[in-house]
Amino acid sequence: MRRPQFLILAAWLLNGAAWFLPVVTSVGGGAISPITGVWAFLIAVRTAWPDSAGYDYDALLAALSAFTTVFFIVVSPWAVLRGSRSLRRISAWVAAAAFLFNTHWYIRVTPNGWISGLGIGYFLWWLSFAVLAIGLFDLAGQNNAAESTLTHTALIPR
Repeated sequence: MRRPQFLILAAWLLNGAAWFLPVVTSVGGGAISPITGVWAFLIAVRTAWPDSAGYDYDALLAALSAFTTVFFIVVSPWAVLRGSRSLRRISAWVAAAAFLFNTHWYIRVTPNGWISGLGIGYFLWWLSFAVLAIGLFDLAGQNNAAESTLTHTALIPR
């Protein structure tokens, strides 16, 4: 297994494990029953429904965060298995941007001054975007023998 495939597989495994591990362990300084990745995703998606109690900054951040997860699940396998080099490169940039964007869960302070307690699931989920980006950049930068053969044979006059 080559390095890009190893990194991408590691990213998918990290992301998959995060769905079942605690993502949030406390809110506003008070301990809560841990929220797993599945529930955190469903809560974030719920904020995007039109019948929610209105839209605010927190709801927008949660909805965009859920969108990054959908990107990871839907687009990354497609980019790896079927994507061109340019699509892989674009997907790598999107994954890197998602990694940077999702830091808001770690650095954002709630109105009462407490930072929410984040569990290991959050950090695995967050790290999976960086590992995916590195793997996709690596995969996009490699010369694919089939692509280069097709390009060179197309240039040979008959």
